[in-house]
Amino acid sequence: MASPLIAGVAIAAAALAGRYGIQAWQAFKARPPTARMRKFYEGGFQPKMTRREAALILGVRESTPADKVREAHRRVMVANHPDAGGSHYLASKINEAKDVLLGKTKSSDSAF
Repeated sequence: MASPLIAGVAIAAAALAGRYGIQAWQAFKARPPTARMRKFYEGGFQPKMTRREAALILGVRESTPADKVREAHRRVMVANHPDAGGSHYLASKINEAKDVLLGKTKSSDSAF
């Protein structure tokens, strides 16, 4: 007689645990993204590159020292170099971003 009672309690406990698990999973999926996830710049390039856009491309602040800008340029360029399968357009934009942040101005805008 105690055996059916124990089986019923075990089934009820399993059902409650399953319900709690489903609610916890739904709450986990509905939460907003955390700061650990990196936000990338969404949108195209401006016709004339600004310091803000150049800093976003290289992943640095606008007030970053020149040596850090060169280091960031190298890091981004290694990942996007045309010889390694990257785009010529992106490579020119990365180079233009470095020039803007270092204060080197070109007589014309981007090559593209």
